[in-house]
Amino acid sequence: MESKYEIFDRSKLLIKPLSARKHDMQLNYVLGLNEAAPEFTHPQLPEVAHRMISARNKGAARILMMGAHVIKMGMSRYVIDLIERGFVRHIAMNGAGAIHDYELARIGATTESVARYIQTGEFGLWKETGDLNDVIKEAAELSLGLGENLGRHISAGNFPHKDVSIFAAAYRCSVPVTVHIGVGYDIIHEHPNCDGAALGAASYRDFLIFTKTVENLESGVMLDFGTAIMGPEVYLKALSMVRNVARQQGRSIKHFTTAVFDLVPIQGDIHDELPKTDPGYYFRPHKTILVRTVADGGESFYFCGDHRATVPALRRALLEAE
Repeated sequence: MESKYEIFDRSKLLIKPLSARKHDMQLNYVLGLNEAAPEFTHPQLPEVAHRMISARNKGAARILMMGAHVIKMGMSRYVIDLIERGFVRHIAMNGAGAIHDYELARIGATTESVARYIQTGEFGLWKETGDLNDVIKEAAELSLGLGENLGRHISAGNFPHKDVSIFAAAYRCSVPVTVHIGVGYDIIHEHPNCDGAALGAASYRDFLIFTKTVENLESGVMLDFGTAIMGPEVYLKALSMVRNVARQQGRSIKHFTTAVFDLVPIQGDIHDELPKTDPGYYFRPHKTILVRTVADGGESFYFCGDHRATVPALRRALLEAE
């Protein structure tokens, strides 16, 4: 059936090389493991670290869901170290996280000024970044997840800065990195070579890979770093799916730990849901991760601080606990 509506003609777009773009983040901002990090302390952080090590010893899930801002704050080497040490066994992020990781590995820079480039209609329209769409098409053709094929591509390719790629490190360590996209959310969706069907197939496979990890969350730990929508929403659906199956089998998935690391101050008791009249009610990490999904046996923690301080602090607590 022919649609009644016209669509935008992407062949008219002018795509420029990344060399023409001014970048807000350079490789030298990626913090080294031996460099001084901003101070962050919290009395409950050692407890979360002990629970992560306990989960590792039991073979239970250790999940890190993260927003792209974790990469933009220069935390890639820290996330890679958590993977390599076995503290984390699954990374979940949004499409922007994949883009920043890919650009850093390829050119050693990432992040453009939206305010600058939206005025000229250049925002997001950079040739090399658009090559990600070809990696995604290949993932769909090979029946691989988006994250797995991106890690494979960076690992095998001529990427001068692949040492700071979370995807490459995870692929090397056989740790899933799943990418949970929203169609139209990311700059690669602007490009003429974007295939919506391939995006859906590759990212939906990632959702099922993520859900398989959540199946092992009993006695495990789920961390949410700066993802206020993707993280809570994807986790919520996956948890419902695995609890549905577990209940049929006479099992339960309810004794686990969740921890949210974010910049948003939470008023009152973090374990109590705010009323709908309070704007804080709509902060999903609070009601979803800290309250609702652990209400029947789990425990939750909240750490308010900048990722450039909290990620190193968590690593330090893990090393001390170990």
